Amino acid sequence: MPSGFHRTTTGSALVLGGGVAGIQCALDLAEGGYKVYLVERAPALGGHMAQLDKTFPTTDCSMCTLAPKLVEAGRHLNVEIITNAELTGLAGEPGDFQARILHHARYVDPEVCTSCGECVPVCPVAIPDAFNERRSQRTAISKLYPQAIPGTYAVIKKGHAPCKRACAVHTSAQGYVALIAAARFAEAYRVATEPNPFPAVCGRICTHKCETGCTRGEVDEPLAIAGLKRFVADWAADNVPLPEPSPAIYGEQVAIVGAGPAGLSCARDLVQLGYRVTVFESKPEPGGMLRYGIPEYRLPKAALRQDVERIVAGGVELRLGQTAGIDFTVDELLRDGYAAVFLGVGLQGGKSLAIPGADAAGVFTAVDVLRDVALGKPVALGKNVVVIGGGDVAFDAGRTALRLGADTVTLTCIEDDQTMPASADEIEEGLEESITFVCSCLPTAVVPGPDGRAAKVEFTACALGDPDERGWRPPIPLDNTFSELACDTVIFATGQTL
Repeated sequence: MPSGFHRTTTGSALVLGGGVAGIQCALDLAEGGYKVYLVERAPALGGHMAQLDKTFPTTDCSMCTLAPKLVEAGRHLNVEIITNAELTGLAGEPGDFQARILHHARYVDPEVCTSCGECVPVCPVAIPDAFNERRSQRTAISKLYPQAIPGTYAVIKKGHAPCKRACAVHTSAQGYVALIAAARFAEAYRVATEPNPFPAVCGRICTHKCETGCTRGEVDEPLAIAGLKRFVADWAADNVPLPEPSPAIYGEQVAIVGAGPAGLSCARDLVQLGYRVTVFESKPEPGGMLRYGIPEYRLPKAALRQDVERIVAGGVELRLGQTAGIDFTVDELLRDGYAAVFLGVGLQGGKSLAIPGADAAGVFTAVDVLRDVALGKPVALGKNVVVIGGGDVAFDAGRTALRLGADTVTLTCIEDDQTMPASADEIEEGLEESITFVCSCLPTAVVPGPDGRAAKVEFTACALGDPDERGWRPPIPLDNTFSELACDTVIFATGQTL
């Protein structure tokens, strides 16, 4: 007897591989009184024999040979079948091993699946059929073959799609794209709105990182995912009725301060969970910066309104013209019976730079310009506008200035033309509208004219330093590189604040 050997045994056996050999081994051990764990990597037992038409050398029907063993293994009380799994670790000694088994997700609940097969005809995703050596296609949800044991269907999914991983809220872009391709628009709309209640908005102004991750781009060019979302959202506006109010399951009420994208998204999710929700908004219309910070030419108010209407129809109470600190306080909301308060007030104030002349006449922040235009207020811009900043808001302000009658718009930023933070779409459209870029320059002063209004902006050339702990790369002025731009209006698009 080997040194250290002891007679303590677990009384069970692990069989790796669910082909005909593994099944027969498991049955023999089970008949001998052992508890058997039969582990198979595929979603069902059968192995290669299940793929064959005939067996060698008898030319018997392979399924006629295999099926009785499948049934026996599935019914034997001493055999526990573990499919869609693999061995990742083994420790211990003969008679007393501990196995580590990794179960891969089936994405189907075996306690609920009846193997009826009704899921197959409605699945919009087709993939190569590995069971048939990839010579045909099957739906993403399927059984390996009709007689498969266990009969639970499984979804073949190798991680998350690159387009979904690239999305900030992990929208299943591949899901609604596949449903649109199958002309199942209502279902596509439902998938698009699950994590994000603003499909009409995002179909127009999202930076669509999903398209950057689209694997179709490795073949020719990415799918127009944002355009498809816009299409299905606009289709739903005419064809999908507004939702019924969600029933209140819980007694608690939640107050939300701010009817911007954060506040309304929170409200939609809480209502669907069964809470009563009231949203307080200071402005005359909901939407936050979507309504008052993004120009009409980029985001039509009607598109925003159709998303907001669906959120409110789901059971959200909306109180407009209610300003925190004036009409109510958080403490008052809590005293009024709200169990929780969500603050989604955003950054509604614009920031300028602390440079001489920043308070001169004719100097604005981009946030103020865009808000006043959205509210229909007059904005006294001049004919020659300098925008300081290189992001999307800077382009929105500059392009809005052109629409208000400016003759020239010059956009300046500390980044170079390859690293400016604006989206590629904004940059391209700004160029088409004749906006001039001056990159890698740091403003040092706004110089007013005799009337006190901005007359020029002085700059020095700069380079970006190493990133700090926040990732910010501070500008480093370069010696003896002064320049200036004549103007009568300066718009700072250099950040936002409360």
